[in-house]
Amino acid sequence: MFRCIVLVPSYNSGTLLRRTVLAVLAVWADVVVVIDGSTDGSGQAVEDMVATYAGLHVLHLPRNGGKGAAVLHGAEWAIQHGYTHVLTMDADGQHPVVAVQDFVAAARCVPQAMVLGVPIFGPDAPALRVWGRKLSNILVQMETQGAVRDCLFGFRVYPVQQMVAVLRESRFMRGFDFDPEVAVRMVWRGVPALNKPASVQYFDAAQGGISHFHYVRDNVRLFFMHLRLLCGWMRHALCRMR
Repeated sequence: MFRCIVLVPSYNSGTLLRRTVLAVLAVWADVVVVIDGSTDGSGQAVEDMVATYAGLHVLHLPRNGGKGAAVLHGAEWAIQHGYTHVLTMDADGQHPVVAVQDFVAAARCVPQAMVLGVPIFGPDAPALRVWGRKLSNILVQMETQGAVRDCLFGFRVYPVQQMVAVLRESRFMRGFDFDPEVAVRMVWRGVPALNKPASVQYFDAAQGGISHFHYVRDNVRLFFMHLRLLCGWMRHALCRMR
């Protein structure tokens, strides 16, 4: 039986978290929010909504462990509660709530596959982010033989058992490296990838926009991630040649 829950990891997302969760609940009843050690009170604002929405669940981690760690925690909870799929989306309102039902419907049609969002950038998108992801996408397309069109967009539906299995095999994929590496390794495990376009919007500081991406630290993390993946890809290629 196909059952999907929207999984929203959040770390100090401010007022955007409550706004995002309310928007999701308007189109999808089952939502689990993982508060990843937040200290800004945003978790309590969502906790206060639980009594009103029967399908809303809020999990709390004692300290900030990173996006991948929060997604893993929520995914393990989802498995324990009988869900077969999770739709992951960011807490900051950038991902398209209007596409939730469409993405879930696509996953329902091909439940063994993961449905990966391909961002459609508007004029509000920071040029540095748009151009900065191009190299990662080139590498990931090589590592997956073109199966993954965009490696950094976190609006996705995963078959939850397969995703958790990939995460449990490695001590990596716990931070910003989660989105690209988990997609590559799931492709290597034989999970099909369906790529669907989805809009993305960015908020400035006046609108409450928050980014925890650190350009030096996280780009270094992505560099070493691609070294791991390229080594793994070469091993796969050599094994196929034998």
